[in-house]
Amino acid sequence: MLTKQHQMKINRLKVILAEKEKTNKWLAEKLGKSDVTVSRWVTNEIQPSMETFLDIAKLLDIDVKDLINSSKEL
Repeated sequence: MLTKQHQMKINRLKVILAEKEKTNKWLAEKLGKSDVTVSRWVTNEIQPSMETFLDIAKLLDIDVKDLINSSKEL
């Protein structure tokens, strides 16, 4: 298991939400998820399912690939 210090930043959710001026709470409400779950996604503690990534992309009107860091950035 990776420590928080060495944890890979797989998703860019925090950056995208800031760019779109949306909050974790807004996303949680739209997806029917808890604030804690979304917070864990945003901090890359856990990752959403692919289906959820697709739902997030649709809500934010972006391509799903924009939510994922490229392997070059990991």
